[in-house]
Amino acid sequence: MVFFFRFGSVSSSKSQLMNSLINDKHNTFFHRNCPGSSRSRVLMDGVVEIAWFCPSGKDTDKFNNCVAFCNLHGNAGYNEKQWKILTEMASVNVLLLPRLNRNYRHAKTIQILYRNRKPLICLFTEDESPIIEIQKGKYKIGLKDRSQAEVSEELRRAISDCLSESSSTFRLEDMSKHSDIRVDEEDDEDCWRGRAAAQQMISLLKKKKLTDIKESFLPHQGKLWRQWSQKNKELHRYRGDETEIDISRKLAEMRNIRKQQHESDVSEFIKVFIKEFNSHSDHRKMFFFKWLRILLDKHTSTDLSALHYKYDEKLSTVMKLKERYDKSEQIKAEQTELERISEDLQAAMFSLEHIMREIGQIHESCSSVKENKKDLPVHFSSLPSLAAEMMISGFPLELMDGDAAHVPFVWISAVFDQLIQKLGDQRVFVLSVLGIQSSGKSTMLNAMFGPQFAVGAARTTKGAFMQLVKVSERMKTELIFDYILVVETEGLRALELVGRSTRDHDNDLATFVVGVANLTLMNIFGENPSEMQDILQSVVQEFMRMKKVRLNPSCVMVHQNISDVTAQEKNMEGKRKLQQTLDEMTQLAAKEEDCDVECFSDVIRFDVQNDVKYFPQLWEGSPPMAPPNPNYCENIQELKKTVMSHASKSQGMMLRDLKNHVEDLWEALLIKHFTFSFRNGLEDSAYRKLETEYSKWSWKLRCVMLKTENKLHNQIETETVHKVKKTDLQRELNKTSEEVKNAMSEFFEKDRDAYILIQWKASFEIKIKEFQENIVRETKRKLNEILQQRDLKKKIDAQRTLHENTLYEKSMELGLKLKHITHDDETLKKEFDLFWQQSVKKITRDTPEIEVIDIMRDVREILNDNYRGYLPVDHCCSKNNIFTVQSYSEYVRIKKSTIKHFFNEKFGIGHLSKEDEEDIRTFITDVDQQTVKQLQLFNISKMGYNISYIQQITGYIKARVIQHEKGPVNYMFKIEFFMDLVCSIFDRVNKAITEQHTLFKDTNDPVKYVDKKREEYYTIFNMSCLGATSAALFGWIICQKLKEPIEQSVYKKTSRDLTDELRLNCESLNGNRSKLEKHILKTLAEEEDFNKYMNYIHHPRDYFMNFIKDEVSRYITDKFRVSILPKMKENIKLLLQKIMKAAHQSTEHVQVNSGDVGLWLKSFTQQLSDQLIFSEKDLSGVKHDDVDDFRLLEDMIRQQLPQVTLEICNMDTFNKKLDVKFRPDELLIDHFCQCCWVQCPFCGVTCTNFIEDHHGDHRAHCHRIDGINGMHETEDLCANFCTTLVTNTKRFCVAKEWFPFNYYRAAGGVYATWRITPDRSELPYWKWFLCRFQKDLEIYYKKRFQRDGKIPAEWKKYTKQHAVESLDNYFQY
Repeated sequence: MVFFFRFGSVSSSKSQLMNSLINDKHNTFFHRNCPGSSRSRVLMDGVVEIAWFCPSGKDTDKFNNCVAFCNLHGNAGYNEKQWKILTEMASVNVLLLPRLNRNYRHAKTIQILYRNRKPLICLFTEDESPIIEIQKGKYKIGLKDRSQAEVSEELRRAISDCLSESSSTFRLEDMSKHSDIRVDEEDDEDCWRGRAAAQQMISLLKKKKLTDIKESFLPHQGKLWRQWSQKNKELHRYRGDETEIDISRKLAEMRNIRKQQHESDVSEFIKVFIKEFNSHSDHRKMFFFKWLRILLDKHTSTDLSALHYKYDEKLSTVMKLKERYDKSEQIKAEQTELERISEDLQAAMFSLEHIMREIGQIHESCSSVKENKKDLPVHFSSLPSLAAEMMISGFPLELMDGDAAHVPFVWISAVFDQLIQKLGDQRVFVLSVLGIQSSGKSTMLNAMFGPQFAVGAARTTKGAFMQLVKVSERMKTELIFDYILVVETEGLRALELVGRSTRDHDNDLATFVVGVANLTLMNIFGENPSEMQDILQSVVQEFMRMKKVRLNPSCVMVHQNISDVTAQEKNMEGKRKLQQTLDEMTQLAAKEEDCDVECFSDVIRFDVQNDVKYFPQLWEGSPPMAPPNPNYCENIQELKKTVMSHASKSQGMMLRDLKNHVEDLWEALLIKHFTFSFRNGLEDSAYRKLETEYSKWSWKLRCVMLKTENKLHNQIETETVHKVKKTDLQRELNKTSEEVKNAMSEFFEKDRDAYILIQWKASFEIKIKEFQENIVRETKRKLNEILQQRDLKKKIDAQRTLHENTLYEKSMELGLKLKHITHDDETLKKEFDLFWQQSVKKITRDTPEIEVIDIMRDVREILNDNYRGYLPVDHCCSKNNIFTVQSYSEYVRIKKSTIKHFFNEKFGIGHLSKEDEEDIRTFITDVDQQTVKQLQLFNISKMGYNISYIQQITGYIKARVIQHEKGPVNYMFKIEFFMDLVCSIFDRVNKAITEQHTLFKDTNDPVKYVDKKREEYYTIFNMSCLGATSAALFGWIICQKLKEPIEQSVYKKTSRDLTDELRLNCESLNGNRSKLEKHILKTLAEEEDFNKYMNYIHHPRDYFMNFIKDEVSRYITDKFRVSILPKMKENIKLLLQKIMKAAHQSTEHVQVNSGDVGLWLKSFTQQLSDQLIFSEKDLSGVKHDDVDDFRLLEDMIRQQLPQVTLEICNMDTFNKKLDVKFRPDELLIDHFCQCCWVQCPFCGVTCTNFIEDHHGDHRAHCHRIDGINGMHETEDLCANFCTTLVTNTKRFCVAKEWFPFNYYRAAGGVYATWRITPDRSELPYWKWFLCRFQKDLEIYYKKRFQRDGKIPAEWKKYTKQHAVESLDNYFQY
């Protein structure tokens, strides 16, 4: 160390003289002659600055060794402590003085310095003499009127001579040992304790050789992790002939590697690290990390430098030997030695990133085996929190492991989850940088945002690192996100190290980094981008393959080390050439991918005019003593403005979406085959969210229409309404429709994924409009049916009314007759019983009995009448259940125009393809479901059965069969198909129709009906005997007549309320269809009923409907008393209040208008027409002309109504009497099952889209094993998932034409409409099912899982628990 100081005021600048020694072209120390300087030193007086001179190893170096220059500002005479400490520690002291004489105030001090053994160089500002060596180590140099160059050279020689004789060395940290120096680090307890903890960790490392410490202290990230990464790549990079057994073997090997990782000991080094992190405050943790990073660099730097030197030397030797052709053995030996040094170099790299990598691998291995490590001081689930806190504190975290060339996604995902938990799901803008090795990427990022990415050749970044940069409050006014996530990568084209395929690695890294970011800085060294051209071409080509992913990358090109950045014309020409080069490269890639793309900017957003930046070189001159170029910093600021401009136009990504995006992108890179295979998790997540919202919007509209339907139904039955108009129904929907419209607009505009959702906005606006039109049209049709049925029921109702009125009048007459004769109860009862027997006999005699029906007899008669002569005798009597037929080949004839017909005629080959079989099965299911819907419209329970219904349904089925034959199919149905289809459908609905007709018969049997009313008429008789007034009697009768309408109204309202409650509280029904399917699969697994599984697999829609019915029934049973009964009571209470209000207002109306009972009754029924099916005609046969006491009538109704409603609150009555159309299960079936039911042509899984006839491809969350659905034209069952098969070059046959599985869409038809994403995850559910029910499946299909269809032994390890838990991964909502 050389110490410069002065006594007194001197005319020459000490700092300027020092600058000439270090670098004469740069003001290392600020001095009096610098622009903006002043002679007064308010802040600098007494300050000591230090600067180092570092030699380059060239002859032009001013000093041969590293020299520290210390500069004391101001008069040393006033800063005694400073100069005393530094003169003691310096190797050479340099003192500036004015003219010296005996009277000089500092003369005594100077004498002491002169007598000291330390070299002393005195510079006299008022002396003109050249250098004089007064005695050894003591020099005198005059400065007055001498050139600075001459003085500098003399001073340099003197210092060099002194240093060559000196053995003392200087370390800055030794200054802290001086008693008069206070170090701020020692004042902060957190700081020095953090340093002590870091030093403790470093002390553990000192016991091992540097090249051995990684293997000793970080065992989880070494060979095992690299092996696992390689196996995972092999698993995803499909071979054309792989089977599930091959895949299972690889998965087993990967699990075994994870198990070995888990069995590795946690080193004491890592234990101390985790303990230190978890024991202290955030402040101390920050110091701990800082010190650990500094001390690790210090510990490894010397050995790393030596290894780099050895590597460079050996590489030079190898390169020279390669130029000579006769030294092959020597080259081989030298190459082996080079590889050994390379291995040592990789092993010796040890830093904070490797510690965090180790913790990540500990977490991944524990997550894999689902068990904590016995020697881990904390639970492994807490480790991601450690990394998240590091990131929040500003430290980078490894995103892609550069040594294994792999993303540890389980770890990264867990860290993202912790970031979300700690910060909230913040919106981030992702900025990445890409460039050749040592092109200044890290330096540029550090200068722009202040991160701490490693710089320097010995600290080259490997892999990719991410660091959070918080956006300032000021910048938040311009940007919509909270953080910038900076992703920095290792340099491309690094020297090829052992075991590394740099080309593939660079291409993967570049694609990943560009794809994950909102903006990528392409860092190019020099003007020519040729060094990155092939890598960029690969990126562009892979993005073309990912065109379905809707990636929207953008980039800015940064040319560094440009000599003349101001030459405008040169820059314009450079941009033109760059654009031309990029476009040519893109066109070449497009040609290979058969893609219609012309420009680079069509793939990666890029504006050559604004997105190209030219930077000068970082240093002015040659390092190591070259000063930084100030223009570089100006360019950095310009680049930052450009980045912020891009950011202000970007939506960025939410942290949760970024996590999903990283997963999807990495999965795609693992697969290395993007066609039909890249799963866009962000879009899938956004679409699932949209599905859920659509479900809410549609349910809201449906609820309003149900209320409207109920109101109009009441009005139709009471003959208040005689015609239903579409405009009236639309008007009822207007308010809710507007609310839904506003909710949709808000969702599409303000949701965090608005930028993704916007692509579906127009189609969903159309869908919701179509949904409204459909429910209006459907409601109108239902109400018109009720209008028609009302007219048809008039005859039945008139006959019933006649009977009732007759009984009413006769009961009253008998009562009045006996009123004055006797009041003995027994006598009265006998008289009434006699009267009742006579009345019932007369009704029975006058009314014809409703006949018993035989549905299947009617079906056979109609088929025989219409198709006699077409079939063998009694074919329609045969028991051929078309729903359980294994193959429909016997039911079809091949069309004559097809090749298949030729084979059929010539060789007798007429088998249907699997696609045709599935097509027919889907057709049958749809016809069956539509038939059931039509039968419900006949309302048999109220209207009775009529053979014309059979004729209508048969005609409908025949029309559907003809329509299907006219479609794009190569077969015609035989008449046997139509016959068996009709018989099978009616056989399934026979019981339901018979039960409904029996209900109609029981309801409309006059004897049964009046028998139910016996007690009611006895009460009328009894009241008449007791002298009840006509008002009291009429009030009692009104209440009896209101009982059934009240019951139906309450049940309907309770049903709607219950449906809303089920949508909120029932776990299986409170979401969308995906959530419902997850619960179905979970329930199936818990019950382990094979027959139920087969129903679900082959008849999914029926199973869904039955499952909903069972769930609703179970909910009603479980919750009747706690939930449904209170609803009923509340609805009864509200309805009774409305009835009493109507009665009171009718009384007031009559009294004001001096009206009679007819006016009262008209007012009363009109007020209730919206609420009840109750009208004046219901009382038309009841004598009430003499009623005039309306207050008594009102009181009687108030008194009797609660008694009438007592029997309503009963679960059995609720289930039995509620109209099927209004049942909660039917309402929910309408809601959940009006969706897509198209099945995968391979495995039979249903499309999960919630809209029927939707646009775009069919898709499913989780495909099944093909053999579960059965196989055709083979004795074997298949044990492959179709998500595996679509990566395979094996072939399948459609209509006698063979297609490779990996181009399955080329088969056309339903195959072309499915998007099947390759999936190499474990899929435990269907593997468990197959192993659990293997024998059942083989018996069911009469085939075996053998040969190529053999079940992998690994699958048998999955338990039911594994199966159920795995559903969470595939059904997200």
